[in-house]
Amino acid sequence: MSYVSEVMERVVAKNPGEAEFHQAVKEVLDSLALVIDAHEEEFRKSGLLERLTEPERIVSFRVPWVDDKGAVQVNKGYRVQFNSAIGPYKGGLRFHPSVNQSILKFLGFEQVFKNSLTGLPIGGGKGGSDFDPKGKSDREVMAFCQSFMTELCKYIGADQDVPAGDIGVGGREIGYLYGQYKRIRGLYEGVLTGKGLTYGGSLARTQATGYGLVYITQEMLKHEGQSLAGKTVVVSGSGNVAIYATEKAQALGAKVVALSDSNGYIYDADGIKLDIVKEIKEVRRGRISEYAEKVAGSVYTEGKGIWSIACDVALPCATQNELNLEDAKVLLANGCTCVAEGANMPSTREATDYFLEKKILFMPGKAANAGGVATSALEMSQNSQRLSWTFEEVDGKLKDIMIGIYEKVSDAASRYGVAGNFVAGANIAGFEKVADAMNAQGIV
Repeated sequence: MSYVSEVMERVVAKNPGEAEFHQAVKEVLDSLALVIDAHEEEFRKSGLLERLTEPERIVSFRVPWVDDKGAVQVNKGYRVQFNSAIGPYKGGLRFHPSVNQSILKFLGFEQVFKNSLTGLPIGGGKGGSDFDPKGKSDREVMAFCQSFMTELCKYIGADQDVPAGDIGVGGREIGYLYGQYKRIRGLYEGVLTGKGLTYGGSLARTQATGYGLVYITQEMLKHEGQSLAGKTVVVSGSGNVAIYATEKAQALGAKVVALSDSNGYIYDADGIKLDIVKEIKEVRRGRISEYAEKVAGSVYTEGKGIWSIACDVALPCATQNELNLEDAKVLLANGCTCVAEGANMPSTREATDYFLEKKILFMPGKAANAGGVATSALEMSQNSQRLSWTFEEVDGKLKDIMIGIYEKVSDAASRYGVAGNFVAGANIAGFEKVADAMNAQGIV
């Protein structure tokens, strides 16, 4: 049995029931077989893959808080500190009922390679809670965040672990979390990213993941002699990533015709009116269905089905495993020729394999959505220097980083004889840097 197969069996046996984590590890190891098989004896001797697939530390804790009715609620909190070979742990906090250890381990594992691809000195981690901010008052969210940070603050720091936002954790939550950290630790430091501009945040951080997704999509198309200009685009989700991917795609001349949320999706053949979406989602925290009430000619459809809308480019920006094999087949049958993932692992393994089999342009999330964490690292740099860069400076650095990621991914795929397979390219390019660092630091 090959070393890759042995490690995969061990991961499944040691982490029973953690389907999302198994999926993430298998996808990476399958891609890395090209590299591992060429250095099997060396990697086996150092236990590299065993160390790579085992988090350095997992912290789980209870989070008690009091709701507006005076009742005590208890949630579960986590921080998965996966790998610090190239820098302090870096990765978001997710507040959503679906959060469990398997999902956070998959996200933390993916983050290791994503952060490596940015070229910046940041390791991989992820955290969060099964708390749902939806429908909660500001006071309830503050009470939860303060309780969560009271425990989490023992394990994080500007040179140790720097969390950021993710699903359910936006500017409001980051503010409450940062205030509690500062209150307990007495330190005004860059321990969280995604902060408000008045207390150490970075311009362009809000836009970064969505903008970065579009920058790398444009670069991918450019190398095929194409452009986003004139293309019809479908974007799933209507949160931060989806909104700013839509904004940048429209700025580059594309027509975005659909967005979604967990209830359903809207279709606007004339192109999404983003000011209306922002008012619904960012101001009132409403549902995407309200768009159809405000824009004549647009259509709202309950449930799944956004991938049945004909498009040239698909940008899944909602959540993991939202795009399955049947969705992939429908997309391609309707003329889609390019898919780039704005969310973490939004395509199932079967869908990903289908995209690769059909040789369409496909950029996986660990490369395509790295703009957010890249700009978080730029925020860390500004905090360390006690400086604030202009929007144009940060956006320019972000664009350069995303173009650099495309080049690394494309180069790695070509070097190992799988040109155009950006899934393999992203995994190999991310792995090479982390593996070198791990081997240089000994058996730790």
